[in-house]
Amino acid sequence: MLRAKNSRGVAAPVEVDGDDGAGFVRNYSAEDYVDDDITFQNELDINSRTVNSNEDSEVSDTNEGSSADTPLIRAIEDDGAFPKARHIFGFMGFLGFAVVYAMRVNLSVAIVAMVNQTAIPQDNNTSVDDTCPVPPPTNNTVPAKEGDFVWDEATQGLVLGSFFYGYVLTQVPGGRLAELMGGKLIYGYGVLITAIFTMLTPIAAYWDLPMLVLVRVLEGMGEGVTYPAMHAMLAHWIPPLERNKFAAIVYAGSNIGTVISMPLAGWLCSLDFLGGWPSAFYIFGLLGIVWFIFWMYLVYDKPSVHPRISLKERDYIEHSIRAMQPRNYNELLSETESDVVQVTNEIIPWGSILTSVPLWAILVTQCGQSWAFYTQLTELPTYMSNILHFDIQSNAMLNAIPYFTSWIVGIACSSLADWMLEKRYISLLNSYKLWNSIASIIPSIGLLATAYVGCNWIWVTVMLAGVGSFGGAVYAGNQMNHIALSPRYAGTMYGLTNSAANICGFLAPYVIGLIINHHETLAQWRIVFWLAAGVNIGGNFIYLIFASATEQTWSRNPRLAAAQTVLS
Repeated sequence: MLRAKNSRGVAAPVEVDGDDGAGFVRNYSAEDYVDDDITFQNELDINSRTVNSNEDSEVSDTNEGSSADTPLIRAIEDDGAFPKARHIFGFMGFLGFAVVYAMRVNLSVAIVAMVNQTAIPQDNNTSVDDTCPVPPPTNNTVPAKEGDFVWDEATQGLVLGSFFYGYVLTQVPGGRLAELMGGKLIYGYGVLITAIFTMLTPIAAYWDLPMLVLVRVLEGMGEGVTYPAMHAMLAHWIPPLERNKFAAIVYAGSNIGTVISMPLAGWLCSLDFLGGWPSAFYIFGLLGIVWFIFWMYLVYDKPSVHPRISLKERDYIEHSIRAMQPRNYNELLSETESDVVQVTNEIIPWGSILTSVPLWAILVTQCGQSWAFYTQLTELPTYMSNILHFDIQSNAMLNAIPYFTSWIVGIACSSLADWMLEKRYISLLNSYKLWNSIASIIPSIGLLATAYVGCNWIWVTVMLAGVGSFGGAVYAGNQMNHIALSPRYAGTMYGLTNSAANICGFLAPYVIGLIINHHETLAQWRIVFWLAAGVNIGGNFIYLIFASATEQTWSRNPRLAAAQTVLS
């Protein structure tokens, strides 16, 4: 072990020179830990090299610098035989998000077929120039089937948004349970519950409207645990050098699920198979159940309990993570034990977390981005059907394209962000702000342009799929900021901000329903798009002012923060 003491006597790793050296390839200053029980262990595999160091040498201790400089561990070439257990875990996590998002968004497409639009009263006191002309029928035109339900815009907004009533309730509990119990069961059963209630959706819809709303709420409660649980599992499974790109790929399963489910749901709704639109819920729900079976067999909470992982891969993962993270002295693990011990009796400094200004900055910008995202996700199919007069299959295909391009741009931006940090062209804080601004401002411009290109479907596609694709940059923006503020409570904090952000999932459809209110015109929809863009850009402005990439004091010494909260 190679350590030097910083100006406050805290051990910190020093840079190892040489092209073939393992361990840290960038200098890394340890954060300060006031508690005498806290030590900072950094295990370096020197590969039989002799390195002379002075244990009393001073390493400058600057919190801002340590946050801006990314600690890197050079990956060893032989880290286990193919297929690697962590790659199987990542692939199953990717598929899990693809399935749950397919189950989430299929209603946005199916509702076009479910609702009898001609039975809904419309305000005809609008100019003809303010609506798109209905395309003339051709020999290949299939007459649209009228839906079974007479729901006005406000009711449709309630149905689409009811999912998020349940979704926001289980974010924080799901994250905390995953930290204490492990993420395998929490994530797996979350997907399973979502699948079961997805299959019950058509039955509930025909039963009555309150039953449909209840089923959607319960479906949301199941899916609400998935993101926080995955966040907790990534901390156990993925070496730090791989974490950013790995997380971007796993979470991008949501984009792929949307890309596949939208056109597939549109095609299923146009068939007579299983009644048309109900088939979209039956098929996606069944896929979720099949996925659950494979997940329970292939995936484990952490490398130490995986029966089929190679010793080389387990050793690589555990040593990489141990070298990066501070541990309580009583929690330090031997090489044959787990890399992380869950501390179930630890007091969480809720007061400090809830009053953290940088955390509130993340929350505000996530709310703005979620409002714009859910405007596009839940309402754009209706806009394309009622204003642009696309048939349901073309509608679903055009709506799916932006999520595919966003997936590609998201991975590209994450890779570029890692490269810029590695080369030290930008600090970690400025990197967060840069990519978050790109993810907020550029897609907002595209959303606004969608309302002003009128009825030209080509330009609508360019604005949504081209300009809007930069929303994928959010993975290099605020999404990783929680870990910088507090590695210890990143899962819980992510649950808090994601819960607040997804309140927009039911607020946005409801407010949009009130704005439209039987006025299906371009003018009314421009109000919808201006509102989404304004909220998104305004949230990013708050983030630029108050964001931070420095680990908070209450994270470095949680017991002191908790005691101060009690005394206050």
